[in-house]
Amino acid sequence: FCLLDEVDAPLDEANIGRFAQAVEQMTDRSQFIVITHSRRMMEHTDVLYGVTMEQPGVSRLVSVELRGKRARPPERDTAAA
Repeated sequence: FCLLDEVDAPLDEANIGRFAQAVEQMTDRSQFIVITHSRRMMEHTDVLYGVTMEQPGVSRLVSVELRGKRARPPERDTAAA
């Protein structure tokens, strides 16, 4: 079991991708919890967890399962422009 807290923060996009692939290759031997703000890192995950604060002092946990899927950026509504 490994906990990695924003270890990808100093990396550029290319190296974040390499690091994410390295972590992904080790998931058959260990479990990983990765704290990140990088979308590139999030693309290599099975489950995303996030914390949001809809009103002051009230935190809410949200999760999205991505097993076997790759995250895609949200579609933009071009009609609203």
